[in-house]
Amino acid sequence: MTTGSLPSVSSTTPTSVSEVVSGLAANGYLADEGLATAIFLSLTMGRPLLLEGEPGVGKTEVAKALSALTGGEMLRLQCYEGLDASQALYEWDYPRQLLHLRAAEAAGTISADVAVVENELYSERFLVRRPLLDAISDRHRIAPVLLIDELDRADDEFEAFLLEVLADNAVTIPELGTFRATVPPIVIITSNRTRDVHDALKRRCLYHWVEHPDLEREIAIVQSRVPGANELLSRQVSRLVAELRTIGLFKPPGVAETIDWVMALTALGRTELDASAVDASLGAVVKYREDAERVRAHGIDALVDSAIKTD
Repeated sequence: MTTGSLPSVSSTTPTSVSEVVSGLAANGYLADEGLATAIFLSLTMGRPLLLEGEPGVGKTEVAKALSALTGGEMLRLQCYEGLDASQALYEWDYPRQLLHLRAAEAAGTISADVAVVENELYSERFLVRRPLLDAISDRHRIAPVLLIDELDRADDEFEAFLLEVLADNAVTIPELGTFRATVPPIVIITSNRTRDVHDALKRRCLYHWVEHPDLEREIAIVQSRVPGANELLSRQVSRLVAELRTIGLFKPPGVAETIDWVMALTALGRTELDASAVDASLGAVVKYREDAERVRAHGIDALVDSAIKTD
């Protein structure tokens, strides 16, 4: 489908891995060289990027920062069990269609020309574009960033459909015809690996496993995301979170939880760790009762002592 001419806009496309690192950093995301290389190759080769890793390591934030860097609109498709093609692509605005039909009846238009009214009902005027269709429509001057989040939650059938759409950057709507991207989207797919993504989709994508950041990078992330946070507190909390990831929790805390914990402790007026504050604010970092019990059984005093012993 065509929408006519679009206004001229500016975009920023990194020309090297170092530009990806600096560009993402300028937009609040501190990427290591491996991730920055994967992003650069995805942009250069025009291939979707599949990011896998544990929850909370920053996969979704990659798309947000990349959108800010390139200037492309971010479109997010959140996957879930039962998601189907129509929910990802489009739907018809039935309330507006009904109002239009009633208006046509009142004006006597329907009796005069039923076919015209039917065609009007299934025109773009009443089309609600969902993220996948929006990403491959021709309204974008700059490549949008299409985030397909937590693909592992969707069913196999949707994954197969997605592969077909991404192969051609086009889809056909029976009532309207074929929508084709004039500027192919930048596609970021994330998975928490609750199930394996099929090999066919992996072959279509570049792949990167996103690790938890090392200690110094995690501290830097916290400092950038929590302005005004005490540096000593940020360091101690990052050390403590790193330790919590090693004690067999059902859901090991991610970077998002580290940030939340520093924010919580800062709100409590703490400038460094102590056992009572850790115990009181534990819900900011562990989200299951069993995990909280495991942390307490492991010994909060010992964990705090380990986190602060080098300061």
